[in-house]
Amino acid sequence: MSHIPPLDPMVAARKGFRESEERLKRFWKAADVQSVEGGWRVVLDGRPPKTPAKADYVLPTEAAARLVADEWGAQGEFIEPSTMPATRLAATAIDRVSQTRDAVAGEVAAYAGSDLLCYPAEHPRGLVERQAREWGRWRDWADAELGVALLVSEGIVHRSQDPAALARVKALALELDDFALTGLATAVPLLGSAVLGLALQRAAIGGEAAFEASRLDEAFQEELWGVDAENAERTAARRAEADLLYRWFRSLDG
Repeated sequence: MSHIPPLDPMVAARKGFRESEERLKRFWKAADVQSVEGGWRVVLDGRPPKTPAKADYVLPTEAAARLVADEWGAQGEFIEPSTMPATRLAATAIDRVSQTRDAVAGEVAAYAGSDLLCYPAEHPRGLVERQAREWGRWRDWADAELGVALLVSEGIVHRSQDPAALARVKALALELDDFALTGLATAVPLLGSAVLGLALQRAAIGGEAAFEASRLDEAFQEELWGVDAENAERTAARRAEADLLYRWFRSLDG
């Protein structure tokens, strides 16, 4: 989403660092967490690393802080920011989302306005039946559990949703703390669905199951025509991201 662009967790690690020109070497031996006022802080050899905006990585639960610390601890000789998604989520929550909560929640609601689950295919029959079964139950869940009733479009023509439903989605997003809101705002575009994103955040669905629900059309085409290596690699990366987001939400539960 435009208000929370991906953050490189290592931007502030060394003054003047440019990723394209230099690779940062690991400069600590042990990564751990410590209890502080307001939560749990990530420390490297007892000292806190900094976010790009020069804040400490202080998270609301020990489990969430350890998820971040484990990424730092798993680094090899050189630091690979691409292997630190939880660190990036934490930095985004601390530096960006905390300052733009209303706008971020508004973008989550905007996804509900054109939610993937509301645009099922018209053919072939096998895909239609699969989407009706899988997507229908999550639309029903949203109505029953969230108070969000979304209308289904016929064909690809956009169908406007009830403003009250979109307002409800925004309100649900704003109920979350900065860290959970960051996760939600990351999950929703990944899945193409505010409903699936909220289901993931609330542990109504797992990461892999949410991802597979979001790609029924793609999976159906793969069954017919096969999978090429490039698409398989991209799919695996997205599936891993969905799984990480599930673990992120659960770590925030305590």
